[in-house]
Amino acid sequence: RSVQRAPLAPARSGGFNVHNVLLAPHALWGEPSSRPQEEEVKPLPEPEGLVVLPEPVIPEFIVVHDGRPDDASAQNYWVRFKDYVKNVACSEIYSTWRTEAIKANVLAILSFTLNRVYTEWYRGKGYDFTITSSTAFDQSYSHGRTLFEEIGVVVDDLFTTYVTKEGIAQPLFTQYCDGRRTQCQGLSQWGSQALGEQGWDAVSILRKYYGSEIYLKSAEKVEGVPLSYGGEVLALGSEGEAVRTVQNQLNRIADNFPAIPKTPADGVYGPATQEAVTEFQKIFHLPQTGSVDFAVWYEISNVYVAVAELA
Repeated sequence: RSVQRAPLAPARSGGFNVHNVLLAPHALWGEPSSRPQEEEVKPLPEPEGLVVLPEPVIPEFIVVHDGRPDDASAQNYWVRFKDYVKNVACSEIYSTWRTEAIKANVLAILSFTLNRVYTEWYRGKGYDFTITSSTAFDQSYSHGRTLFEEIGVVVDDLFTTYVTKEGIAQPLFTQYCDGRRTQCQGLSQWGSQALGEQGWDAVSILRKYYGSEIYLKSAEKVEGVPLSYGGEVLALGSEGEAVRTVQNQLNRIADNFPAIPKTPADGVYGPATQEAVTEFQKIFHLPQTGSVDFAVWYEISNVYVAVAELA
């Protein structure tokens, strides 16, 4: 299924606001990537940089420069991190691929992106953005494009996970290419799909291309979330302040999305709270589990920040 995000703005008096979105060709059959080879492990920024990250984090926003780095006329877009990853994945691969191949590609995209964040790659060069949309330097990003639910579900599940190796603090710079028109010292997108068809799992696919010593790691914290996630999956029978936080945030979100039933903020995860969580998941295209794991907590927090005008 397809999901089209449609940001709404007040109409001008006497008419509608019309905004055309021009989408670039899909990366697998448009102009092939011409990214130069870069080192998998990069030097870290000096302490006087704009942001010094003690560890990899999941930022609330990615600032995407819609063009080549030196194109001063290109627009910068502030994009929520998960939306950026979903956009790139939908621009780089196909939603009809095997799930394990999709996972391997999403993990490569996540690690590539988080390496740019962690090493302040462009800020260290004097730019005011995180990453570009140019496949000559980074990943394919097409602002406003349609997203695909099959890919979105994978991103929701994996978005705090990245590829790394022993002895390095940073996410591995996981370069990749289509594997047919262009070759590189990283993941082959079409090759990963072929391996998925053969029954390979995502980690095995990644180890084929990046080495047997790589492993997956989760970011330890998330910026831009009102209250840190405690790590416990909240479900029927859970109690405590984390449950109360979810109830309070969902009740506020329900003011804007009345299909979500309001519940007493009593800190007890009962059937009514489960129903509210399930409805939230349905509205925001998440798996309808009725429980709150890290991905659901993050999405509830993001929506709460938006509707409460805290961002």
